[in-house]
Amino acid sequence: MSETPQLKPNERIDHLDSQGIQIIQSSEVFAFSLDAVLLADFVRPNHRHRLQTIDLCAGNGAIALFLHQKIGGQVTAVELQARLADMARRSVFLNHLEDRYHVLQADVKDVYDYLPKDSADIVTCNPPYFKSLPHSQKNPNRYLALARHELTITLSEVVDRMAGLLKMNGKGYLVHRPERLPEILQELVNHRLQPKRLRFIYPKPGKASNMVLIESIKDGKPGGTIVDPPLIVGDDKGNYTPTIQMLLHGVNNGRQ
Repeated sequence: MSETPQLKPNERIDHLDSQGIQIIQSSEVFAFSLDAVLLADFVRPNHRHRLQTIDLCAGNGAIALFLHQKIGGQVTAVELQARLADMARRSVFLNHLEDRYHVLQADVKDVYDYLPKDSADIVTCNPPYFKSLPHSQKNPNRYLALARHELTITLSEVVDRMAGLLKMNGKGYLVHRPERLPEILQELVNHRLQPKRLRFIYPKPGKASNMVLIESIKDGKPGGTIVDPPLIVGDDKGNYTPTIQMLLHGVNNGRQ
């Protein structure tokens, strides 16, 4: 059995109890948020032994690790930043998943230098949400700025690499902001990815959606898009709803 990886300064080990996963995090550079949990939950289960899954813009490996119970085969997490890739790699060992998981430190734009086209059954991505505009305010923390703003990669480039990596009829999964939905859908179609399922996430009752989950199929037939029931994250008192409690803890810690 693998030894527990040594933590570096200002790192901690957090738990996603519902998936039995431990993950190395640091608020200095990156910590997974609810969008990672929601995207992993949105992915359809598939336990084929030869399944190939790739997670782009992987950060500290949260989405990839959260999928370990619902998908089979091999998983590759691709992350640009060396410190985050190192955290992801150590979290793989922490959870004894090194026989199935590989962490690749690389720019997503260069992913074909490492992974063949048309090789993946599933590609997931939690990309930067915000365009990098001259007037846009960016986080002074470079790690967080890269995670949130399109400083090194654009939405179009993310979708292009997702489509290129997927086999025909492979499934791509994105989490993003609803205000960019028309652009996202157009990019998907332009890159041979047909949107097939959407789910809108709402922070609380009466508030506008602040997140959308999208499933697409490479070279799928146009039409037939399904919009799943809405998911509400919290109540007016700031408590998580029972559904979110289950996703995080595997139990309902509150009554709604």
